[in-house]
Amino acid sequence: MTPAQTLPMAASDRRLLVLVGIVLLALVTLPWLGSALIVDKLIYLFILVMFAVMWNLLAGYAGLVSVGQQAFIGLGGYALVRLVEAGLPPFPTIFLAAALTGVVAWALSWFMLRMKAGEFAVATWVIAETIRSIVMFDPIVQGETGTSLLALNAYDPDLRRMVLYLLSLGSMVVMVGGTWVLLQRRIGAESQAIRDDEDAAASIGISTFQVKQRIYIIASVGCALAGALWLASAITFQPRTSFGVQWSVFMLFMVLVGGIGTFIGPILGALLFFALQEIFGDFGAWYLAGIGIVAILFALYLPRGLVGLWLDRGRDEPLSLRKRLRLRE
Repeated sequence: MTPAQTLPMAASDRRLLVLVGIVLLALVTLPWLGSALIVDKLIYLFILVMFAVMWNLLAGYAGLVSVGQQAFIGLGGYALVRLVEAGLPPFPTIFLAAALTGVVAWALSWFMLRMKAGEFAVATWVIAETIRSIVMFDPIVQGETGTSLLALNAYDPDLRRMVLYLLSLGSMVVMVGGTWVLLQRRIGAESQAIRDDEDAAASIGISTFQVKQRIYIIASVGCALAGALWLASAITFQPRTSFGVQWSVFMLFMVLVGGIGTFIGPILGALLFFALQEIFGDFGAWYLAGIGIVAILFALYLPRGLVGLWLDRGRDEPLSLRKRLRLRE
């Protein structure tokens, strides 16, 4: 008898991937056809998808529930500001800023990942606030006043918008596709085993700290890249906004509503969140209250999110990462 094998991809999943490919081709051509407003809104949507996918990778698959991922979002933007101020070109520096933030995440992981559950969640928020306070002492940032990426003003606005759009779209595709590939590998199964029972995972030989560290760094770099892209589109860097806890709230909402621990759920959650912002964003505080009510309703009546609603109808999970195995004689 040979080792177990993964069943081939379902026909419905293949059709879905073809549809996704068609949508991506349409999105690539959109900057030449759509208005500047539509392009700006889609850049923001791509960034939301990146946030949701990275938070789901961290919390949904590795069980590392963080309420302080804004630390890496803000650090990605701050690193971009500092590097551009040193004379580096803005657009390539976006990726360098994310990589440098990954070094910070690696350093933090050595003591952050020693904590469990609630301790880890609280510690992530404390670290985020501490980093924000330190950044505010930088003379360039000027406290709450903030600063701007003036180097981007040297580019034609239409060219700048198109480049940011393509960078954001490409980064989103790489993050989503990279997450799929990562979770199909051994580390994906190991991370889910750690999420379900870390002690049991360690007892069967899984290096729990190493697996969590890798996931933590990847999610941090992803958030930093999305944060740098967001700053490049917004131009202005303000610590209270870039390091704001609202980013973690948004990520939690998108993943919870879409379906935590599923592959397609965070993407659906990001689309729903984006739609709610577009429809009700002008209502100010009432809009935020509405977002909270929606999250509570999902937590009470649809704890598995939109994907769970689909599964309750007896249908298979789209692009499921739950490997079905068979033994071939």
